[in-house]
Amino acid sequence: MSLYDFYVPPMLRGLSSLSKILDKAEAHAEAKKIDPSVFLSARLYPDMYPLTRQVQIACDSARRGAIRLSGGEPSSVPDNEASFADLRARIARTVADVGAIPASAFDGAESRELTIKVRGSDMTFSGLDFVRAWSLPNFYFHLTTAYAILRHNGVELGKPDFLAG
Repeated sequence: MSLYDFYVPPMLRGLSSLSKILDKAEAHAEAKKIDPSVFLSARLYPDMYPLTRQVQIACDSARRGAIRLSGGEPSSVPDNEASFADLRARIARTVADVGAIPASAFDGAESRELTIKVRGSDMTFSGLDFVRAWSLPNFYFHLTTAYAILRHNGVELGKPDFLAG
């Protein structure tokens, strides 16, 4: 199994689930006549990021990780989403970017040295360790937190929504 197989399909599946979860949240807001901004700015705790930022970070984790693993250096993407439609468009762009990277670009990625900045400090990983210890856990943390924010705020979601892809 290549690192591509270990990384890209789970990211694409998680992003698909995230988009569908946002669809359900938007439909719930419409049905209950709740201003969508209530959900977009919702947090699990005051010192945690709101839903919008959770989605942005999940997308960044998938896109930046795939680009790094394929030997590239990711550019930044503006964080200016203000609606469910904007967030789904970001997810769609992320899916397109990640999906456009050929599997062959991941050849040798497991031993490729990757250095990322985290809160001003450099962290260096082999590609395999980056996937196992950083990128996938970070992605799933933000995906799960987005799900939890919406579930906590009354959107009818269950485990199948998270796992469906």
